[in-house]
Amino acid sequence: MSMLLVEDLSVWFGGGRDRVDAVRRASFSVERGASFGLVGESGSGKSTILRAIMGLAPNWSGAMSVEDHSIQKKRDKAFYKTVQMVFQDPYASLHPRHSVDQVLGETLHLHGFKDIDARVVKLLDDVGLGGKFRFRYPHQLSGGQRQRVAIARALAPEPSILLLDEPTSALDVSVQAEILNLLTDLRAAQNLTYVMVSHDLSVVGHMCEHLAVMKAGEVVEIMGVETLRNAQAQHSYSRELLAASI
Repeated sequence: MSMLLVEDLSVWFGGGRDRVDAVRRASFSVERGASFGLVGESGSGKSTILRAIMGLAPNWSGAMSVEDHSIQKKRDKAFYKTVQMVFQDPYASLHPRHSVDQVLGETLHLHGFKDIDARVVKLLDDVGLGGKFRFRYPHQLSGGQRQRVAIARALAPEPSILLLDEPTSALDVSVQAEILNLLTDLRAAQNLTYVMVSHDLSVVGHMCEHLAVMKAGEVVEIMGVETLRNAQAQHSYSRELLAASI
């Protein structure tokens, strides 16, 4: 059984002559506990797919399901306990006037947890920060620390699926590997399923078992990571993308 199934997904913005088709008939599936990558140039529709799954891109057609439960236009609380997203920019995704404690505590309260103090401490431990960061504000944190808080917030509802929208691209190169290693460890420890958007093929090759190559809103090829590593892509655009990354 697929943990996440996307079938013939089309996503558009605007209407009439102003309509922009951002994704066209994209299909893929992700098994439980797997990590699946979406790669392609900027504007190819990668992040739009994640936003459609989360309900942040309301104009879509096709079918999406999580654990065989169809995703409807209006998501319920159970969906957001199962699926969470980590955004690209940790500077924009955290409220500047909310402490780390408020960010995590409010998320836990929203999802109905009671033992909030203990859970906040555990979440900070899980992402390698610890209790000393609990009452700090975003401006008191480095980019990598902010992204760790954003990951902790996504983990707060105890989801099964994390959608990762270029989670390291806004960070210094020296910090990127630390965050990727953290995500790898969390996936193993909590049996998480990942869908990761990245323009960096080396990141996807490190993090994912399978990937979809996107061009102009369409999935042109789905391949295993060994195909990526061995530069054995079938589609001409996939080969161009591989050649450009070497």
